[in-house]
Amino acid sequence: MTTTTTRARLAPSILTADFGRLADEVASVAPFVDQFHLDVMDGHYVDNLTFGPSTVAAVRAACDLPLHVHLMITDPMRYAAAFVDAGAARVSFHPEVAPEPAAVVEHVRSLGAGAGVAVHPDRGLDDVGALAADLEVVIVMTVRPGFGGQAFIDACVPKIASAKRLIQSAGASADIEVDGGVKLSNVDRVVAAGADVVVAGSAIFDGVDAAGAARRLRDKLVTATNGET
Repeated sequence: MTTTTTRARLAPSILTADFGRLADEVASVAPFVDQFHLDVMDGHYVDNLTFGPSTVAAVRAACDLPLHVHLMITDPMRYAAAFVDAGAARVSFHPEVAPEPAAVVEHVRSLGAGAGVAVHPDRGLDDVGALAADLEVVIVMTVRPGFGGQAFIDACVPKIASAKRLIQSAGASADIEVDGGVKLSNVDRVVAAGADVVVAGSAIFDGVDAAGAARRLRDKLVTATNGET
């Protein structure tokens, strides 16, 4: 057993937060987390609508932590700048929607943000390999994009490990971020597979005790990262 105190980073998704008191929700968990994950959906790439840059700006005003905007939209090139202007430190997109994914990555980087790609559960890692050197983050989705509160897809765990090996073999430094259905009962496997950042939505913003849930998951990440049980 190792004795290091490092751990995978925790990124709450605000998708299941109470938007009527969003600033309070964000502030309540901020002491226990490392960054926030904001899922933007357009009703085209996925069958759901969420929010735009104004909500990102509201979260930015409520905390000092980095914000990662995950664009589940059909035109990331068009809208990336608005989200960076609103406060996004990282912007990720789904490469299958872009005729030239490399151009989107270059555009995001030119805006001063870290660029990322998100991997749909039904897709492989070919786009990741082609773009690895210029990415700051790779999102491995462990649910199908579109709605919060879905069950974790166990078959995606090997893809987490494959993404980690791909980034390492390319000599790149992108974080592997795992998004979808992560909770106390499965986070150990996610970290063991190679996650650097863990996204948790309904496991934190549960409508009962978000701060307590964030604290418990953070503590679990310490033991999972250190190989404890």
